[in-house]
Amino acid sequence: MNLLVTGGCGFIGSNFIRQRLAEKGSPLTKLVNLDALTYAGNPANLTDLAGDPRYVFAHGDIGDDALVARLLTTHAIDAIVNFAAESHVDRSIDSPEPFIQTNVVGTLRLLNNAKKHWNSLPPTKKSAFRFLHVSTDEVYGSLALGAPAFTEQHNFEPNSPYAASKAASDHLVRAYQHTYGLPTLTTNCSNNYGPYHFPEKLIPLIILNALEQKPLPVYGDGMQIRDWLYVEDHAAAIWLVLQKGRTGETYNIGGLNEQPNIAIVKKICELLDRKAPRPDGKGYAQQIAYVADRPGHDRRYAIDATKLQSELGWAPRENFASGIEKTVDWYLKNRNWAAEITDTRYARERLGAKG
Repeated sequence: MNLLVTGGCGFIGSNFIRQRLAEKGSPLTKLVNLDALTYAGNPANLTDLAGDPRYVFAHGDIGDDALVARLLTTHAIDAIVNFAAESHVDRSIDSPEPFIQTNVVGTLRLLNNAKKHWNSLPPTKKSAFRFLHVSTDEVYGSLALGAPAFTEQHNFEPNSPYAASKAASDHLVRAYQHTYGLPTLTTNCSNNYGPYHFPEKLIPLIILNALEQKPLPVYGDGMQIRDWLYVEDHAAAIWLVLQKGRTGETYNIGGLNEQPNIAIVKKICELLDRKAPRPDGKGYAQQIAYVADRPGHDRRYAIDATKLQSELGWAPRENFASGIEKTVDWYLKNRNWAAEITDTRYARERLGAKG
C-alpha cells in the first residue's frame, strides 16, 4: 500500500505515522506525509523517521490542487487518511475563517483530487482505494448528564465554529460517497491525549504549567465531562477502519473513559507530586485557578464505540490510569520538545500578530 497522510506532523497524525512505520509486517511500501506546517504542525514529531526509505514528507496545503494531484499520481497512492484540520476551539471562537478555509474548503479540494485520482485507476486498484476522513465527537454537540453516549446515528448539533467546520467536512465526505461512489470512511473520535500533544491543549498545558510553577487554568466549575482516548489506541483504530471498515460508513472511536476536567487536572497533579515534586514540598493542586468559562462551552461529550467494537473487534489497550501515567512520563522526559514550541513558536506567533 502507498498511503497519503494529510496533516501528519500534528498530534494524532504523527502518532499514526510512527505507529504505522514501526509496525512489524506492515503492508506499507510508501507513506507520504503532506502537511502545511501551520502552528500545530511540528516536524520535530517525526525527525527520527527521516532515514526510513518508505517515508516521504511534502510541505504543502490540502487545498493546493496541483500539488495534491502530483502527489497522488507520482506516488501511486492507494489510500488517503485525512488528519489535516484546524482543531482548537478557542482559536475558532477568536477567528472562525481559517477553520472554514482548511476544514471545509481544504477537504472539498482534497475530495475532488481524490475522486479524479480514483477514477483514473485500473479496476483492481480502483476497487481497493479508500479515503478515510478523521473527525471529532464535537460535531454531535453537547450531552446532558445521564443521556446515552453519541452513536453514529446521533444528529449533528455543532456548537462552536470549529465543530461546525468539521461537521461540514463530514457532510462533504458523505456526499462524495453517495453522489460519486468514492469509497470513503469517516471516524469520529473523543478527546485524545498522549505524546506529542500540542501544549495549548488541556492535558499538556496542565503538565507544563505545573512544572513551570504557573497557574493551572480550569474553565468555569471544571465539571465539563469528556471521554478521553489515548492517542495510540486512536491510531490503531483508524488503521483498522481503513483496512476492514465498510465503505460509506462512520465509526465512532472512544476511550470508554468519561471524566470531568477538574478530575483530570487533579490526577495530573497527583502524578507530578509523586514523579517530580515541587521544590517547596507543596502539592501542585494549589496552582489550580478557576477562570471564566469559554463561550458556548459544551457540557459533556461521550462516545458509544459499540459499532467499532462489534464489527471490527477493536478495544482500547490503555485505560485512563495507564495512559495518563505514560503521558506524564513522556512530557517529563521531553521537556525540550515542549520548550521549543512554547518559547519559539508562540514567540513567532505573537510577533506575527503584532505585525
